[in-house]
Amino acid sequence: MYTTDEQDLLSRCTLCPRECLADRFAVSNGYCGTDAGINAVSVCLHKGEEPVICGDRGICNIFFSGCNLRCIYCQNHEISWPGGITGLMSLEETLDAIEKVLLQGVKTIGFVSPMHVVPQVKAIIRGLNGRGLRPVTVYNTNGYEKPETIDSLDEIIDVWLCDYKYAGGNIASELSDVRDYPETVLKALKRMYFLKGSTLQTDNDGMAISGLIIRHLIIPGHVNESIKVLRNIAEELSTGVHVSIMSQYSPTAPVSSMKNLGRQLSQHEYDSVVKEMEALGFRNGWIQESGSSFNYMPDFTKHDPFE
Repeated sequence: MYTTDEQDLLSRCTLCPRECLADRFAVSNGYCGTDAGINAVSVCLHKGEEPVICGDRGICNIFFSGCNLRCIYCQNHEISWPGGITGLMSLEETLDAIEKVLLQGVKTIGFVSPMHVVPQVKAIIRGLNGRGLRPVTVYNTNGYEKPETIDSLDEIIDVWLCDYKYAGGNIASELSDVRDYPETVLKALKRMYFLKGSTLQTDNDGMAISGLIIRHLIIPGHVNESIKVLRNIAEELSTGVHVSIMSQYSPTAPVSSMKNLGRQLSQHEYDSVVKEMEALGFRNGWIQESGSSFNYMPDFTKHDPFE
């Protein structure tokens, strides 16, 4: 299933910036808590992504267990946190599930939170290609990535769909247990930008086939952080890059009693960030309608988490 290089990497894991050096064939003792299996929890048709990603037919999303961050407000905490639902699907089962969705006329597959399972992503793509399937590939990452890992995916990932969560180390540490996130995500984004540029290529149906999209979720009570993120993108990358400013924050049970994190985003907060985006001169991207948060809350105990 894995190449020799991939086996070596998984046996002394340095996939993400944490560089745990865990032997993932022996025990899942790294920060992400996952072993060397495929770790796919769910393969499903999803229509909640940006229009250029899902279109009318949707995208086939593959959700993995584990994560290299600990976002305390994570909407996927059922599968991302230690002790949560684990992915037990084999490679062949995963490929069968993906093919079933693709046969419905879906042209794009998305790897959701794949930072810690890059060899698994590569194995899935090789498996699909071996079946004569070559869908557009979307790498949906939290941004806590190493440039060399990004380089290793260059020839097989078509669209980088990358979060930019925080501009400051204190808030990154407080909310996601990762103080060096701001500088790390910028390095990752610059590498993706180097590989793809600011042009998002689309097909005749308006679906993305190559490029970079930067996502930012506005967190209640942290509008200034969102504004700093936008300014960093404008200064360090380009105002021509496609950005997706999300209003879909919804408090999960673990943060329901916390100040700010325990409430919905206000319309005023969202409008303030959109106003800054326009003032900075961003030309491409998407905004969300107010009240959209409940449309994106998954339940991974179901066969289709978004039903």
